[in-house]
Amino acid sequence: MTNVSTGVSQLGYLGLKVSNLDAWENFATQILGIESVDRNENGALMFRIDEYQYRFVLEQGAKDDLDLIGWQVDDEGALNAVAEQLAAAGVEVQPGSAAEAEARRVVALVKFKDPSGVASEAFYGPLTRIDIPFKPSRPIGGFVASGMGLGHITMGVDDMQRSLEFYRDVLGMRLSDWVQPQPERDVKSRFNIAFLHCNPRHHSIAFWEARMPKRLHHFMLQLDSLDDVGTTLDLCQQRGVPLELTLGRHTNDRMLSFYVRTPSGFSVEYGWGARTVDDRDWQVQLHRTGSIWGHHRTGV
Repeated sequence: MTNVSTGVSQLGYLGLKVSNLDAWENFATQILGIESVDRNENGALMFRIDEYQYRFVLEQGAKDDLDLIGWQVDDEGALNAVAEQLAAAGVEVQPGSAAEAEARRVVALVKFKDPSGVASEAFYGPLTRIDIPFKPSRPIGGFVASGMGLGHITMGVDDMQRSLEFYRDVLGMRLSDWVQPQPERDVKSRFNIAFLHCNPRHHSIAFWEARMPKRLHHFMLQLDSLDDVGTTLDLCQQRGVPLELTLGRHTNDRMLSFYVRTPSGFSVEYGWGARTVDDRDWQVQLHRTGSIWGHHRTGV
């Protein structure tokens, strides 16, 4: 009998609604170094960081925030299993149409919402372009993506327990660790941030219970080279692109990174050197602070 995965396998793509597409295209290509795949049939910007046809879809919209999370599964059997798990948990699931699958550049997908109402999709069979290699838009070595997904997202949720049960018990992710509290970021709640993984990347999603101006706090891009992080930090400072957090190293995933503000007001974590998770011997940990050193607020 075939061994079918019953959970998501990576963070596949993100959809953002942004008020200034031109500013985003300049920021993404000239600062982050990701490749623009031009605009799709609806006029949305699409960006690429690896062999996948795209990882980000940016549509015109006033909210300047997260609009969609796309979670990849291994195959059709895994997609059906996730759909069944969602339905069994009382989550409304809608099959994606052939036109929607074509627009997403995937074989098939299902649509649903997480406990905070965030539009989400599970899909399999992403379009990959091995024949057209990824080309950074400026001289960087590339990103750690492919089978580990585009990176991670960190966001505020309406209910910590419901969100934990949803991402862990329904979508099949595994808890990596907790960070509690973070007085340097004025966060004082108990067990405030949960970090979950679905492959060797330390976490593909992290969240805490909080009402924030925006749902999305940041998404993370991991670089192949430490020098690419350093030269990009220099570039931000030279061009006056505001930083949210200075260069630092995290306690839990050991990522060396800085946080830069996007044209939409949330941040991008730009980092290198994160450790990976091996579920055969991983033990959940609790950390009392988010960073070993650095990651100080800039006051901008």
